[in-house]
Amino acid sequence: MREKIIRINRTLFELETGILIFGLVCQLFVLFTEDKAGYSLGLWLGILTAAVSAFHMWWSLDRALDYPEKEAVKSLSTHNILRYGFIVVVFTLIAISGTANPLSAFLGIMGLKASAYMHFITRKVSKMIYGPEEVSAPMKEPAEGQEV
Repeated sequence: MREKIIRINRTLFELETGILIFGLVCQLFVLFTEDKAGYSLGLWLGILTAAVSAFHMWWSLDRALDYPEKEAVKSLSTHNILRYGFIVVVFTLIAISGTANPLSAFLGIMGLKASAYMHFITRKVSKMIYGPEEVSAPMKEPAEGQEV
C-alpha cells in the first residue's frame, strides 16, 4: 500500500488527504440533522466530486507544463472550464434528484478549498508516509564575467 501511495504526487496526496479529513469532520455533524441519510449522501458525493476535481487539476497542470506557454494557457483554461462544468453538472443532478442534500453536497465540494487551508495538517501526514522533504540548494548568482 505504501508503495502505491508514494507513486502519487506528494502535493496531490496532501490535497486528497485534506479533502478526506474535511469530509470526516463534516460527517460528525450528521448527528445534528434530521435527514441523516440525505446529509451523508450529499456530503460524500460532494467529497467525491472534490477529489475527482483535485486529481483533474493535478493532471491538467502536469500535462500543461510540457507545452509552450501559449498552448499551456489554452489547455489550462479549457480544463478549468471542463472541471467547473463537471462540478455544476454534479451539483445540478444532486439538486434535481432530491435524494441527497444539495447544501451538504456543496459543503463536500468546498472540501477542495478547505483542504488547501489545511496544508499544515496534511503536510504532517505526508511526512509520515513520504519522509522528510528534499530541500534543493539555493541557486548561486554567477560570478562576474562568468557565463550562465
